[in-house]
Amino acid sequence: MKKSIVAICLCLFFSLTVSAAIRLPNILGSHMVLQQKSKVKLWGWGQPSEKITITTTWNTDTIRAEVDGGAKWVTEIITPSAGGPYKITIAGSSVIVLDDVLIGETWVCGGQSNMEWSGDQQLQESIDEAPLAKNNKIRLFYVTKSTASFPQDNLEGKWVVCSPEEMIHFSAIGYFFGKNLQNALNTPIGLINSNWGGTAAETWTPTEVITASEYLTATAAKQNATPWWPHKIGDAYNAMIAPLTNYTIAGAIWYQGESNTGTYYGYTELFTKMIHAWRKNWNKNFPFYFVQIAPFHYGNKNVGALLREAQTKAAGFENTGMVVVSDLVPDTNNIHPTLKKEVAARLANLALDQTYKNASTKGINPNSPSLESFTIEANKIIIKLKDAPAGIMAKGDASTYFEIAGADKIFMPAQVKIEGGQIIVTSSKLAAPVAVRYGFSNTTRPNLYSKTGLPVNIFRTDNWEMDTSEIK
Repeated sequence: MKKSIVAICLCLFFSLTVSAAIRLPNILGSHMVLQQKSKVKLWGWGQPSEKITITTTWNTDTIRAEVDGGAKWVTEIITPSAGGPYKITIAGSSVIVLDDVLIGETWVCGGQSNMEWSGDQQLQESIDEAPLAKNNKIRLFYVTKSTASFPQDNLEGKWVVCSPEEMIHFSAIGYFFGKNLQNALNTPIGLINSNWGGTAAETWTPTEVITASEYLTATAAKQNATPWWPHKIGDAYNAMIAPLTNYTIAGAIWYQGESNTGTYYGYTELFTKMIHAWRKNWNKNFPFYFVQIAPFHYGNKNVGALLREAQTKAAGFENTGMVVVSDLVPDTNNIHPTLKKEVAARLANLALDQTYKNASTKGINPNSPSLESFTIEANKIIIKLKDAPAGIMAKGDASTYFEIAGADKIFMPAQVKIEGGQIIVTSSKLAAPVAVRYGFSNTTRPNLYSKTGLPVNIFRTDNWEMDTSEIK
């Protein structure tokens, strides 16, 4: 009987000890990278009124916090310039020691399958790189796929040091992006992999952003439910992004849009409002760089081109940048182009140029040329491009995929003459042209480039309704 009483008391003691222990969210852990020269948050849970003290090995300050009535605590610490490793000790009713903490630059890598793709999908670039991927200055955090109806305060995942065994499972674009930054900046890089193949942008957008708009609510309702990935508005955001918003980041990279081609007309508004909501909830106007979807044989005519057009419009949103990848598509029957390393390099050049003003991009414009303006003079239309300071060139004998139309809206192949940054478009069959289109279809891979090697973005000078009927 006495032994039973002792056992019960011990169980109660250990239960109370466990319940009293302070806890941290999984995004705060050993091997993490904290954003340099920033006021970053540390937070967690404990017993109400419990006193928390925090010390670090990069200075002698003691930071204090108190657990509130909801069993939560939060405080802020100032991080130094890039470096480490450091140690953080968090003490209350229990003690947590975070080891091997680096200070550097941390980026979120989001989107659908083209951001998710890794060696797990037999991506050859990841397989070839894996044996070389031992880098203590790159740290990886892979967010476990999950959904929730309401914003969560924690998620599954942990920080790991980049190694061949870890890198092979990580986003190829995310890893190569981080490697390029780490090489150029000589700074520790943290990468948070939060993506899910097949997902539409609606599920990565806070619910209230969509429900506040009748238009976005209507377009979201047209997303087809599937048993393979989430489709409800806000579900992925709530579980896989919201728990990260206390964690200070440098910025985000994004590759998504294939699952929104059916509602291309609402994508510009949806996407820019998603970006705005993320920044608002992070309380930081961080850079957001994204990939324009690649040419692919979609089931309906022109929807891929129209989605790329919507993304181009979104690229005008504050502190964003878009990379064009129409030339990095070996096979337009494959929705997952295999050249991820090259895509990552273009994203990295955007970040190095626009966010870091790094010397490695001096004299290199990381933006693809795109339509700036056009004028009609007699039987020709003159196109002016921006982001082509050194001029334009065609790879091959002649520029491809230019079409021209008159007032009847019937497009025909055009003749093209390149003069510096201008393009003169004509047709011997058309005396009074009205509009020009360049590469404007689902699958075209046109051959016009800046002289620094970036493909010219597709464009059209008209806003006429396009055929989006099913391809039979």
